Amino acid sequence: MWDNSTETVTGLAEPEVVPSMRVTHQTLPMLGVTPMLGRVFTELEDSPEGPRTVILSHGYWERRFGGTRDVLGQTLTVDGVSHEIIGVMPESFTFMADATDLYVPLRMDRANAVVGNFSYQGIARLSEGATVEQANAEVARMAPLATDAYPGGITREILDQAQFGPLVRPLKQDVVGDVGSVLWVLLGTVAIVLLIACANVANLFLVRTEGRHREMAVRAAMGAGRSGIAGQLVLESVLLGVVGGIVGLVFAWAGLRLLVATGPETLPRLHEIGIDPTVLGFTFATSVVAGLMFGLFPAVRIRAANLVGSLKEGGRGGGAGRERHRARNVLVISQVALALVLLAGSGLMIRSFQALRAVDPGFSAPEDVLTFRVAIPSAEVEEPDEVAATHQRILSALQALPGVSSASMSSSVAMDGWDNNDALEAEANPVAPGQIPPIRRYKFLAPGYFQTLGSRMVAGRDLTWADIEDRNKVVILSETLARAEFGTAEAAVGERVRQSFGEAAEGGWYEVVGVAADERDDGMAADPVAIVYWPQVTEDFYGSEDTFTQRSMAYAIRARSGTPTALLSEAREVVWAVNPNLPLARVATLEELASRSMARTSFTLIMLGIAAGVALFLGIVGIYGVISYIVSQRTREIGIRMALGAEQGTVGRMVLGQALMLAGAGVAIGLAGAAGATRLMSSLLYGVSPMDPVTFGAVATVLCVVALVASWIPARRAAGVDPVEALRAEG
Repeated sequence: MWDNSTETVTGLAEPEVVPSMRVTHQTLPMLGVTPMLGRVFTELEDSPEGPRTVILSHGYWERRFGGTRDVLGQTLTVDGVSHEIIGVMPESFTFMADATDLYVPLRMDRANAVVGNFSYQGIARLSEGATVEQANAEVARMAPLATDAYPGGITREILDQAQFGPLVRPLKQDVVGDVGSVLWVLLGTVAIVLLIACANVANLFLVRTEGRHREMAVRAAMGAGRSGIAGQLVLESVLLGVVGGIVGLVFAWAGLRLLVATGPETLPRLHEIGIDPTVLGFTFATSVVAGLMFGLFPAVRIRAANLVGSLKEGGRGGGAGRERHRARNVLVISQVALALVLLAGSGLMIRSFQALRAVDPGFSAPEDVLTFRVAIPSAEVEEPDEVAATHQRILSALQALPGVSSASMSSSVAMDGWDNNDALEAEANPVAPGQIPPIRRYKFLAPGYFQTLGSRMVAGRDLTWADIEDRNKVVILSETLARAEFGTAEAAVGERVRQSFGEAAEGGWYEVVGVAADERDDGMAADPVAIVYWPQVTEDFYGSEDTFTQRSMAYAIRARSGTPTALLSEAREVVWAVNPNLPLARVATLEELASRSMARTSFTLIMLGIAAGVALFLGIVGIYGVISYIVSQRTREIGIRMALGAEQGTVGRMVLGQALMLAGAGVAIGLAGAAGATRLMSSLLYGVSPMDPVTFGAVATVLCVVALVASWIPARRAAGVDPVEALRAEG
């Protein structure tokens, strides 16, 4: 078993909070990892009575101990308790997607364990030949037995009623998570851009090949085979592709730095992405395949061309027939169609981002609010009442800072990723015996929390310090929770609720004194969470008559003016003045927390936007190149038309019409392709349909306008042809 956690480290320099991983003594060996220095935990060290030991990550070892090899046997003060350093993990070891500095034993007290806390995560290695389905069946058989082995908590009946069941799955599924959909979309966009580039280069090769048509005919007349000539064209294109791949690697090396800097934290092992032999091999293979793709069109054309007939052409010119333009037109139409697919995807992401920006997060002016977390280990302060008093002294000192307009604290600030969920029963909606009340999110807070975040009270009042000091059994609900239990926010005020799990908590009713506006606690893209806000200090809670308070609290301070981060140094001094061994962790503005919840959308938007921009540029180049070449090939025809009385405007409209025809065909095909492709992005969208007509209409219009702009210069050139000069040059 294992669980992510944080530890307070003191004694090295300034106190700090570092990410940790609590593991049973079998976890690291089962993962097949051996410390670079030292050893893994023993069974004794994993027991509540065992000696305190710790293993360092490679990065923490280098950062805090200078990479010295005599670190083994030294002590490290973790959560106020001295731990012996027994090992250092290898540099290559990363478990899941989480950064970890320390590994400590889980030290579960099995003698006093009960079924009720599902925060831990189990990991196992399948036996040879076993399947995930078989493992699920075994866990399903074993899970109900846990209530007999560890009685005193949740009963087997409650587990059955809750449909509690196994969920054994491959570890890879947890490591990758839902980021796979983002990566597949991005890979698809890169492939589309590559196809557009190949179509563009193929068009250029077709033009170049037609310019060398008589050369090829002469070579054929002198005995060169068609296959040899076609092979030479393919070889040239492959060489061009490989050179392009090398140049692309240079840009990729620079682009990776930007990717790492802007990529979302949810992208697993982002900082490990680099150019390695696998990437080099993939790039080489892609370059060769791309070279074959854009060299295929001219090679096939040469094999099918009448080379002997080319030598019999007497004139130096002659209009190119439609069959000679068909391949180029097909390539341009393909470019426009593929560009529209990318523009549609990019447009949908823009609409999603706009929709997220318009969402009411449940707070206001987040750029003025600084948040950080302070945890008080039991080794520093043991008694719950003194823990609460310490937090209150810190809060009072923060409120007195000159640059602070308001300050408060909560067990979790909106969108900070910390959550605590448990059953909540309303007196007006009693739960039948043996039934499980709805699971709600719990937060424990001090007065002024909603004021500091810029939230509002929908009904009733806020908590007061008198409620905290007198241990009044009062509570605040979120608007979503109030409506779910009592119909309206106003109806909830005066009702009573309690922390409950079936018959596990008799009594302990708390009066609802207020209803707060919803906050998007799970991020901007998630629906508001049903939250119950308990006082910072409570009694008769979680089945205990003792005082209950949270040791780890998130502070929020709103700056009067300027940037709130300017208050950080003063806030740190305030905390250390109360207790010099309490570090500040998870420092961020409320605006940064909100931005992180949109990181995946903004990252995908940036990547798709870049790809769509490149695709649009290549589309412009493709249309311009084809129309320009057509105009140059039809110069004599245009000269004749104008000599017979055609006006410049008519000639210009003829050229623009041809460009618009190509763009229109590409748009029609692209809309059909986008209708299917954008459905694959549905999990990335928010507040917009994958078939959004506004987006589709906008990108179709943009492409048509771009096609007209790209063909304007060739059209103007055609309209300005001098008939006499054209006929003389082509005569």
